[in-house]
Amino acid sequence: MSVVLYESRNHVAIITLNRPDKRNAINDETCNALRDAWRKFASGEDRVAVLTGAGNEAFSSGADLREPPKALWQALPGIGMQLEKPVILAVSGWCVGGAIIIAMLADMIVADETTRFLFPEAKLGMFGGVAAGLVSRMPHKIAMEFMLVGEEMSAARAYELGFVNRVVPAGQSLEAAMEYARKIAANAPLVVQAIKRVALQTLPRAPSERFYPDLGRLQDIDASEDRAEGVRAFGEKRPPRFKGR
Repeated sequence: MSVVLYESRNHVAIITLNRPDKRNAINDETCNALRDAWRKFASGEDRVAVLTGAGNEAFSSGADLREPPKALWQALPGIGMQLEKPVILAVSGWCVGGAIIIAMLADMIVADETTRFLFPEAKLGMFGGVAAGLVSRMPHKIAMEFMLVGEEMSAARAYELGFVNRVVPAGQSLEAAMEYARKIAANAPLVVQAIKRVALQTLPRAPSERFYPDLGRLQDIDASEDRAEGVRAFGEKRPPRFKGR
């Protein structure tokens, strides 16, 4: 079974992190599969994505510390893959570390009452930089406390801070997120995408949030057919025949 599931339902993509025995921790396989899911969503007919986690224990425990992903940023919506379509998170149980960053980058979050948010990186001696963007998604000093102290935050507290759109009874986060998604999918797609695009332009972002998308574009160029053609043409002393891919 795939570590990331993708289902299309009436213009809504349901993307599921599917390692429940590992609390949906993200390793290289999951990172690559989630990146592919975002690409499918970006290029396909689905208008809204709902991201959730399999099982009841955790949405995701973040990066798999036993099998750490080499480039977690590639799986992050809006960073590893630029998305103009809305992304809604349906969260239950633990949302930890790298999963907090995914939550931060989502457009909306529905959390059930069992949800616990935790960013323990300061206690683990690791930090990738993207999570610094939390200071523009919740009150600055509260975000600093959350990152520096490393204590858990309840769904109710996250709702008070405006980090979560809605808190629902245990086991109902996916259903409630789908309710939002169906309403958004029924709206004018071009307007929905324009709202997200313009809204993101007004949002202050951490330096790493701005850096990684550019790194991705440079890596795409480095892996392109045109780059290979340019090198061949130089070696063969002929004009290159570029294809734009």
